[in-house]
Amino acid sequence: MLNDMTVRNAKAKDRDYKLSDSEGLHLFIAKSGHKSWRFKYRFAGKERRLVFGSYPEVTLAEARDRKAEARKLLKEGRDPGLEAKKQALRNAAAAANTFESMARVWFGLQEKRWTPVHANDVITSLEKEVFPWLGNLPITEIDEPIVLTVLRKIEKRGAIETAHRVRQRMSAVFVHSIAEGAGSRDPAAIVAKALKPVPRSRKRPALLTLPELHNMICKTEAEPASPLTKLASRFIALTAQRPGMIRSMPWSELDGIDWSDPGKLFPVSTNGTDLRL
Repeated sequence: MLNDMTVRNAKAKDRDYKLSDSEGLHLFIAKSGHKSWRFKYRFAGKERRLVFGSYPEVTLAEARDRKAEARKLLKEGRDPGLEAKKQALRNAAAAANTFESMARVWFGLQEKRWTPVHANDVITSLEKEVFPWLGNLPITEIDEPIVLTVLRKIEKRGAIETAHRVRQRMSAVFVHSIAEGAGSRDPAAIVAKALKPVPRSRKRPALLTLPELHNMICKTEAEPASPLTKLASRFIALTAQRPGMIRSMPWSELDGIDWSDPGKLFPVSTNGTDLRL
């Protein structure tokens, strides 16, 4: 059997040669001087070889450990060379399945379900808050402490609600990766209780004058919300109904509307100043 000194002092010769260790393991010394560990074995009646790596990157002890693992596979009826190739493919796939790549695939699938404003908010939050820190990491290598570190950066700015929204979006990406077979767990779900709670909303005083109400409606009209949301806000202003009642209201409850020209009920405004209250 070989020892460290023999391996270290092995010199190049006029042609390639090898120094045997035991049970098929040997050190291959090329005439260029490069040394590599190789394992000779038989599988399905054929002689095969498996390269464990270069010396000194792979030590004698490590080479013997890899030989033992290969012999264990042989006892189980598996080809160590084939298993090594499969592992290499898995490693390559894991490296390609980064958090950013999986997040963009998830976003592409969900984007059509959302309004343009919300879709832009989702992808912008990931690009700003997550991708700079986790974008290039394989999704299988991201754990709870890493996720929490990213969310703590958001919390330190005082953006508590943003931290919770970003966590939810990260969790959705992890769940998607699990469904695709690229991931195995959702660390973002586990850290939910570790975040600071969202502050309770403050009581806001009622608007008691028409100028105050008109100013509020103008600001609402200026927001980049969907047309449906703006129509609902106008209807609330006209009827003083609760938002939940508006969302669940059937069209049959609206009387006296000329459906050939519904704009008479909700006049369109370009600057938010001609609403008919």
